[in-house]
Amino acid sequence: MSSKRHEVNFHVNGRPVSVAVSARTSLADALRNELDLTGTHIGCEHGVCGACTVLLDGQPVRSCLMFAVQLEGAAVTTIEGLKAAEGKLHPVQDAFRECHALQCGFCTPGMVLTVAAFLERNAAPTEAEVREAIAGNLCMCTGYQNIVRAALRAADDRKAGK
Repeated sequence: MSSKRHEVNFHVNGRPVSVAVSARTSLADALRNELDLTGTHIGCEHGVCGACTVLLDGQPVRSCLMFAVQLEGAAVTTIEGLKAAEGKLHPVQDAFRECHALQCGFCTPGMVLTVAAFLERNAAPTEAEVREAIAGNLCMCTGYQNIVRAALRAADDRKAGK
């Protein structure tokens, strides 16, 4: 196996970064091990659970399925970079807190990023649309009711200018 490292330059949470990684290093591993952004959780490592979801150029992706070398020039947002003005919680984070949409917290970063990206595309979703949007993110603790409630509340809060 080759130990050759590849220099990759991209942006994470609005900051330019440069990492040297092997060709097979996943984005999830690069974020956690090279950049110390441990909010990106690694679950199944097969792209099924959604725990590792981050935003790549604004779109949710499974970071366990992407190689870090694919990111040259890209923009990645992790849970650590999702925030509103003045460092306040993002409306989705605030809604998750207010609606008790988390328990163990393992799925929460991926779920929050998925919902945030979804609300950028659909500012006034129905409950069914929220359920479909989060269908690729598994949660073993909550039963999804409060997650759906939080997504709908975040949509309402955004409309109200909160």
